[in-house]
Amino acid sequence: MGKKNLKYGQMTVYLGQITGMVKKYSIEEEQPLNILEDPVVAYTAMAPSSPFLSLVKGVLHLLGISGQTIHSPIRNNTDFIGIIREGVPRKALDHLMENTGLTVAEISTIIRTSDRTLRRYTAKQKLNPEQSERIIELAKLYSRGETAFGNMDNFKQWMNSSIMALGNKKPKEFLDTSLGIDLLMNEIGRIEHGIFA
Repeated sequence: MGKKNLKYGQMTVYLGQITGMVKKYSIEEEQPLNILEDPVVAYTAMAPSSPFLSLVKGVLHLLGISGQTIHSPIRNNTDFIGIIREGVPRKALDHLMENTGLTVAEISTIIRTSDRTLRRYTAKQKLNPEQSERIIELAKLYSRGETAFGNMDNFKQWMNSSIMALGNKKPKEFLDTSLGIDLLMNEIGRIEHGIFA
């Protein structure tokens, strides 16, 4: 008759991803019964130590944005969209430059405006959505880099070094496009997993 153990496949998924089909095994047989069940959706609150919440704290710190400044908590990447649409204030950009060591000339190139125009912004004046999105991307990159490299100084040194995996270019040279920032995020991911090129 075979084994009399019941076996169930089960998987926990975060933020609305759908789990795979649960296979049920019959007591009499060892072959799975192909029973189709409704997909199970597991919405699980992020644990306080989750990497995403750590990233969010880093981003808000780099931008000098407190929990009281934003209207709703950031629980996932889509919550950043509200901040981007509303516009990041110039003061947050100043905070980012102070924490990352980026100059006004570098930031103005990255967000595609003249440094003269950028200098005229008041502290409370908000950047447009395209500029705000790039600022959020930069804050995410620098927050993740700070974590991966142990501190901001080490990450800034990496950003200013010629990297063979990037065609012997400095990572800073890729900050003016979203694809460039994604490339750097991927490279940081490789470094986090011990893959050095």
